[in-house]
Amino acid sequence: MQIQLVRHATLRLEYAGLIFLVDPMFSAKGEMPAVPNTPNQRPNPGVGMPITVEEVVAGVDAILVTHTHFDHLDEAAIRLLPKHLPVFCQPPDLDKLVQHGFEQVISIEEEYTWQGVYLHRTGGQHGTGEIGQQMGPVSGFVLERAGEQTLYVAGDTIWCEEVEQAVTAYRPDAIVVFAGAAQFLTGGPITMTKEDIVQVANAAPDSRILVVHMETWNHCLLSRRELNECLQEKQLAGRVHVPQDGEIISFH
Repeated sequence: MQIQLVRHATLRLEYAGLIFLVDPMFSAKGEMPAVPNTPNQRPNPGVGMPITVEEVVAGVDAILVTHTHFDHLDEAAIRLLPKHLPVFCQPPDLDKLVQHGFEQVISIEEEYTWQGVYLHRTGGQHGTGEIGQQMGPVSGFVLERAGEQTLYVAGDTIWCEEVEQAVTAYRPDAIVVFAGAAQFLTGGPITMTKEDIVQVANAAPDSRILVVHMETWNHCLLSRRELNECLQEKQLAGRVHVPQDGEIISFH
């Protein structure tokens, strides 16, 4: 298994001989406006792509969309992605993806098997209270196959009961968490904070953890440096990795 962090939540995932593209967002630096009612009102994304779109989509077998907020599926990706590829999604996003022109949209209620890979959909909470409600439904996905490591991509969620249940049920070898502690001007964080990541690590002591969704979107307030300092302090730096954009991580 090999994971390349392209940028933010966009991942190239090589799993069981297949290449999955997760949450494609291809906009050039500063091409989209800042999220309203958030700190740091600067255009998005805050950084450019570390590799070309052609390199990102080369050889891709399927697309996995955790949810359809603009930082996980943007207009540039909708325009540039091959429309014939299978797109796996959560049920509320099916119609929208079909309207975007994708020809093979497969919504996963609980689980789906494709090319021998089991895809299990997991729950999450994109924030708390009223803001969490407004953010709408979000999902994570677990990939399993005999003889392969089990991977859990948690999606845009804070540490919550649904994440704890997924960690307990699937005992993943590797977990990708979406962090950044994204926040509006009111309410609590809507993606994982450093404290949330420590909770994940404590709940999954045998898992390697990758932290993405950082230093790209205007309202993601947690920096890689601050998170790495926390991980050193908690003696988790050996097991929790915070990759740079473009970095490739191999799991043996």
